[in-house]
Amino acid sequence: MKTKQGFMLRSVAGRHVVVAVGKASLDFNGLITLNDTGAFLWEKLSKGCTYDELLSAMLETYEVDEATAREGIDSFLETARGADLIEE
Repeated sequence: MKTKQGFMLRSVAGRHVVVAVGKASLDFNGLITLNDTGAFLWEKLSKGCTYDELLSAMLETYEVDEATAREGIDSFLETARGADLIEE
């Protein structure tokens, strides 16, 4: 999985936001605000990774059990897929 080209994570006034740039901005107007965990997942996905790699990174970085990590990843991916921000 990987984030689609044309979307970038930026920090604006202490907040994490994903914005469309270039050709992507013709189809996507606005921005998506992410919390710290969402920004963490976005950074991992921007380099390309598997679900298992996301899960492993979450478990190594955050004090969270596997079920909670999976729930958070699944929710994030569902939202990102719904906004057409992820390439499988």
